[in-house]
Amino acid sequence: MLRLIGFDGDDTLWHSEDYYRQANDAFAAIVGRYVDLADAEVHASMLATERRNLALFGYGAKGMTLSMVETAIAVTGERISVADIHRLVELGKQVLQHPVDLLPGIREAVEQVAREYAVVLITKGDLFHQEKKVRQSGLAGLFGRIEIVSEKDSATYSRVLGEFGLEPGQFAMVGNSLRSDIEPVLRLGGWGVHMPYHVTWSHELDHGLGQDDAHRMLTVEAAAGIPAAVAELAKRASA
Repeated sequence: MLRLIGFDGDDTLWHSEDYYRQANDAFAAIVGRYVDLADAEVHASMLATERRNLALFGYGAKGMTLSMVETAIAVTGERISVADIHRLVELGKQVLQHPVDLLPGIREAVEQVAREYAVVLITKGDLFHQEKKVRQSGLAGLFGRIEIVSEKDSATYSRVLGEFGLEPGQFAMVGNSLRSDIEPVLRLGGWGVHMPYHVTWSHELDHGLGQDDAHRMLTVEAAAGIPAAVAELAKRASA
């Protein structure tokens, strides 16, 4: 039966991607002074740079900021001014300082699940930024353990489960990203509750889930549906 429930942080417990989207819009406005934004290659260049830099900078606002600077220099042919590069750096600082606003009903959902199961927070990104968000969220006390990781893949989930002494079939993960929160867990033999966020970073849209995975996961529209989804997966796991 299920014994441990994992929760994602960004865009599952609190709002996050909206602030990155605002920074990207401001980035486009700055770069648009030098190049034609109608050229799809400008947007593709930013995404390609971010993906290429993940192995160096990891996830989060700091890596995004460095990628914005690198992209702006490249697509403008090094014509971008020092003042505008400074503006890009300030955009990154604003993302790092954004308020931590919980998704509606998420505290109640975590509390309800925690009455029946052990719960763990597994979130990825910049260590300092994630620690700050966890602290400001007011949710830290609900979790028996908090894992801030550089990547959320099957190896990461296997390590966490091994430290708890659990088999994958005893674990379910709740999150907004099919790529990072659901697919790696299902590949191990675990379970997933997918709660889509209204916007998703392009990098997180890639996944290999299909119809064969439908039995091991459920989708909910809002936090209020999480406890019932976990209960249903528990029934399936027991069967």
